[in-house]
Amino acid sequence: MKESWKTGISFGLTSGIITTLGVMIGLNSGTGIRLAVIGGILTVAIADAFSDALGIHISEESVSRNSHKHIWEATVATFFTKLIVALSFLIPVLFLNLQDAVRVNLAWGFFLIVIFNYKLAKMRKENPFHVISEHVLITGIVVAITYFVGRFISLYFR
Repeated sequence: MKESWKTGISFGLTSGIITTLGVMIGLNSGTGIRLAVIGGILTVAIADAFSDALGIHISEESVSRNSHKHIWEATVATFFTKLIVALSFLIPVLFLNLQDAVRVNLAWGFFLIVIFNYKLAKMRKENPFHVISEHVLITGIVVAITYFVGRFISLYFR
C-alpha cells in the first residue's frame, strides 16, 4: 500500500474511533438524549472528517519531500476513512436503545483499535501486545475523561 494511503487511513481510522467514542460517551453521559448523540456522531462524521483531512493536507504540505499527488491521496484517504468509521457508530444508535448502542459502540471501537494495532505491529515487526496496550489505554483514557466531563456538565449546567 502506498505511504499516502497508509497515512490517511491510519489517521482517519484512529481519529474516527477515538473522536466518535469521546463525543458519543460525553453526550450520552451529559444528556442521555439519543438525538444529541446522533447529532454528535454526524458532526464528527462530517465536520471533523473535513477538519482532519485539511489537517493532514497541511501537515503533508509542510514536508517538502511529498508530491502534490501524495498530499491529495493522504487527504482523500483521511476524509473517507474518518467519515466511514464515524458513520459506523451511528448504526447501533439508530437501531438499539441508547444505552445498548453505547455498549455496542464501545465494543466496536475497542475491537477496531485492537485489530488495526495488531496489523500495525505485525507490519512494523513490533510486539503486538505493547502496541495494542498503549493505544487501548489511550482510548480508554479518552472514554473515561469524556464520560466524566459529560457527567460534570449534566450536574452543574442543567
